[in-house]
Amino acid sequence: MPQFCIRVLRLLSPLRALTTASNRPDLVSKAMALKFKNGISVLFLGLGLMGTLQAQGPQDGDNQSSRAGSGRPAPASASLPDHILVQHRLGANVGDDQQSLAARGARLLSHHAGSRISVLSVDPSVRDQMIQDLEASGQFTFVEPDYMAVPLLVPNDPNYSQEWHLQTIQAPSAWDVTTGSTSVPIAMIDSGVDPTHPDLASKLIPGWSFLTGTADTHDVLGHGTETAGTAAAIGNNAAGVAGVAWQNPIMPLVVLNSADWASYSDIANAIMYAADHGVRIVNISIGGTSSSSTMQTAVNYAWNKGTVVFAAAGNYSSSTPIYPAGCTNVVAVGATDSNDTLASFSNYGTYVDLTAPGVNIVTTTAGGGYGGVSGTSFSSPIAAGVAALVLSRNPSLSAQQLVTLLEQNSDDLGTPGYDQIFGWGRVNASRAVVAAGGGSLPPPTVTISTPPPSSILRAVVTVQGNATAPTSLSSVELWVDGAKAGTTTAASFSFNWDTTAATNGPHTLTVKAYEPSGVTGQASVNVSVTNYTPDTTPPTVAIASPANVSMVAGLVPVQGSATDDVGVVSIQLVVDGTPSAAASSSPFSFNWNSSLASNGNHTLTVQASDAAGNVGQALTTVTVSNQTDTTPPTVSITSPVNGQTLWSNTTVTAAAWDDVGVTQVSLYIDGVLYATDSSAPYTFSFNAKKLSKGAHTLTAKARDAAGNFGTSAAVTANR
Repeated sequence: MPQFCIRVLRLLSPLRALTTASNRPDLVSKAMALKFKNGISVLFLGLGLMGTLQAQGPQDGDNQSSRAGSGRPAPASASLPDHILVQHRLGANVGDDQQSLAARGARLLSHHAGSRISVLSVDPSVRDQMIQDLEASGQFTFVEPDYMAVPLLVPNDPNYSQEWHLQTIQAPSAWDVTTGSTSVPIAMIDSGVDPTHPDLASKLIPGWSFLTGTADTHDVLGHGTETAGTAAAIGNNAAGVAGVAWQNPIMPLVVLNSADWASYSDIANAIMYAADHGVRIVNISIGGTSSSSTMQTAVNYAWNKGTVVFAAAGNYSSSTPIYPAGCTNVVAVGATDSNDTLASFSNYGTYVDLTAPGVNIVTTTAGGGYGGVSGTSFSSPIAAGVAALVLSRNPSLSAQQLVTLLEQNSDDLGTPGYDQIFGWGRVNASRAVVAAGGGSLPPPTVTISTPPPSSILRAVVTVQGNATAPTSLSSVELWVDGAKAGTTTAASFSFNWDTTAATNGPHTLTVKAYEPSGVTGQASVNVSVTNYTPDTTPPTVAIASPANVSMVAGLVPVQGSATDDVGVVSIQLVVDGTPSAAASSSPFSFNWNSSLASNGNHTLTVQASDAAGNVGQALTTVTVSNQTDTTPPTVSITSPVNGQTLWSNTTVTAAAWDDVGVTQVSLYIDGVLYATDSSAPYTFSFNAKKLSKGAHTLTAKARDAAGNFGTSAAVTANR
């Protein structure tokens, strides 16, 4: 019988899984029946499952210090040997299907009407063959195993004593607006919650245990108490810790058992249970490596009822999706550290939507205590807590509006916009809560300390001051008379402005500060420039080549130097009275393509200007004698190479040569012109995420001055 393995994003001591399994002989010898009302029940033999769990044990029990913060390879996947999950086709008679299934030897354990999903109990020896037979029957939308989840572990830091993550996500500013609402509960799909913990007890509302089929939701493992406290521990009570959402109730839904694993059927049913009971925020710090139609159906069922599922992205340092985080309509949350960089263990990739702090998070622990924990298991409830604050401020938001608001009001830490490391960014509670009320945070504040207003300036001037923002600053810029003159990322800014490049008289200096979201604040001072010695001397220009009255052909280098007593600010080449090229510094070097000119005499003039507007020049006369060019350029794509995979930001480089001169190189993607470059090195950048998945053909074409074209060999790359 094939074995599959799915790991839960459980973040307690690695030794606990081994201790629990080895010290619980009752789990080995007993047959366990897990049932609940109006949901999916699980029936399995403890003996067979414990054999699977013990086989996995040594992986989880290896030296924890060697794994700390480094991520682990994703495991293979396991499933309950006597279970099958099916979805009845729309309009099917479940009773008729049940009779058909009974004739095949399958017993219906439970059925969820809203999702049309049933759990079947079968003889393990025929399960795999029955899956094939049921798929071939055409009676069902999908047929799949009931996958299992076993723990993924990241070690705790018991010495951590401050909740740094609340400051990072701007929670105190959000609490000035709202500390949550009792009408917006958070469902924690986990191992339960300690009902006696002083920071949680008064917040608990009735939930359900999918392990026992009862309303007993006490924590059977400890993990659920930790994630619940991270999301919503009571705040401002002079004790313990504060969660993100102080006032929001917690609904415990128990799926993770004392042996550190959960079934997909229980997780899926818990999602639908929460949605059926009007809960709009669901957190799942559990996941497995196998995708599942059952899980996706449950997520869609909840989404269509306005419920948003937040799930841990995984701790494998991998871009391979974890489920349910990888499901459509789930907000997958990666982990950041106190430096706002991606945690070393955190997953990443195209399925990650947001990030949140996930290293050394102080939270509640079972038995009434507190401790430090790490992993995406704790990033997810932080994001869920922020979502609960947002819905508390504006409960009219739809599921899509809520997710979009969180994405648009996160702090963009990586490449501007969406990227595969941070998703849309690290959650910002303050910005999200303010946006939920239709408002926005105040813009950055800028103070210019020097020069003071009405200063008279000369030579090089230092412009200094400070910029502050409610969240964070992405850049600070100096503008002079409406033109940008400098950029920095330092809040305590310092720019050097050369006034000799400005005219004598009044000028306005403006410093603009930007938040990552684009919100801008600024301050200005009016000053006057008085550089005492007027400059009336033009620059001196000397053309070293080509020599006067020389014969030229093809690509002609025009080289020389320009000097000035104050400074040269611009140099340009003029051919027969028409500007041809420009430079900003001396010595200068221009390439003039004489093949574009007629054969005969031509005048080349180089003009140099200084800051005062004085212009000096030198000229040379040349005779052009070009032969007819019929040889096309040669061109090749140097990067990427055949078979290479294209990522989000892709750069294509090409090399081209011609006996006279290359005038342009163009890039074609799948035969369609993408862009043209007229100077070497020839590079092209594009976002490969906009391409469809699969193979794509890259081709470069080079053109010379005579209109001859050369085409490169095609490069096939994958997306």
